Amino acid sequence: MAAKKAVAKRAASRKVAARGKNKVGDRYECGVCGLAVTVDEVCGCEDVCDIICCSGPMKKKGSRK
Repeated sequence: MAAKKAVAKRAASRKVAARGKNKVGDRYECGVCGLAVTVDEVCGCEDVCDIICCSGPMKKKGSRK
């Protein structure tokens, strides 16, 4: 019974961590190397897609419109 509660709690924490979907014009920057990326085309996934650089997710730096 305790294992089921732990799995349910872990699944709930993943939902809370989800941000919004990536949008055209969103800008991301790597905190390690400084690489900057602008989203030109959205992938269409149902979940959020993290943009990974230097083994970690890039941080959102706003949007260009």
